[in-house]
Amino acid sequence: MSKYLISIVGPTAIGKTSLSIKLANHFNTEIISTDSRQFFKEMSIGTAAPTEAEMNEAKHHFIHHKSVTEHYNVGSFEKDAIALLDTLFLKHDIVIMVGGSGLYVDAVTKGLDNFPEVDSSIREKLNKLSTKGLKHLQDQLKALDKTSYNTIALDNPHRVIRALEICIGTGQPYSSFLNQEKVSRNFKTISVGLTAERETIYKRINERVDNMMEEGLLDEVKSLVKFKNLNSLNTVGYKEIFKYLDGEVDLDFAISEIKKNTRRFAKRQITWFKKDKDIEWFDYKSGTEEIIDCINKKIQLNK
Repeated sequence: MSKYLISIVGPTAIGKTSLSIKLANHFNTEIISTDSRQFFKEMSIGTAAPTEAEMNEAKHHFIHHKSVTEHYNVGSFEKDAIALLDTLFLKHDIVIMVGGSGLYVDAVTKGLDNFPEVDSSIREKLNKLSTKGLKHLQDQLKALDKTSYNTIALDNPHRVIRALEICIGTGQPYSSFLNQEKVSRNFKTISVGLTAERETIYKRINERVDNMMEEGLLDEVKSLVKFKNLNSLNTVGYKEIFKYLDGEVDLDFAISEIKKNTRRFAKRQITWFKKDKDIEWFDYKSGTEEIIDCINKKIQLNK
């Protein structure tokens, strides 16, 4: 039998974790996470990482396996995830993958564009500059690589910094390294997407942020203040509260900013995944059996 990776995607707070556990139990298999923020063990509440109870329902990989002090990027993840899949496919014909970090999903299913290694000090300098505002970095990217400036998500500091890092480190445009011939995979991917009306997604996001605050997000962020300049902490749910702790804004404003920035992130996720015409989309309320039936039919068609 061919080996299959069932990739569950969609915007944040849509219910991907719950579906992944149900599918893992149905197919008697394990789960790989592609949520790039859930890799870090110090970041639990603000990343909506699976709870201990959820982790006990199915075996998870790439959850809290790194520290925020460790450098871990999408290239490292691709190598680790493919190596793990080679092992998992020795005992399972099907493996579940779940997460909303589109670049990390594509790294596993399609392979990454091949970027050269650049001096890590470049990223460190760019991260420091980003604390003074994103516009300066955006203008710098426009000067160095207008193609990337016109195509990447300019409101995403990680994307802007990554593009600049390559431009500066190689002396060539970031865009010149894109769309190279990708590697082939020894498994087939079946992609399942969860979706809902935008108003529903936004409502679920707002409720999730309120729940995070009740669960202790403020204290979690306080415990990470000494690491706030690290790239791993330059993310929604943390950077807004750092501003509150620095006295720049009040707490209610910080919470409203988390909700707003998470909604923006969800919009970017939807845009990213909608480009993939191979994803089978389901309403977030769809029954698990309906989704399983679709997966089984796809497997039968590939036999």
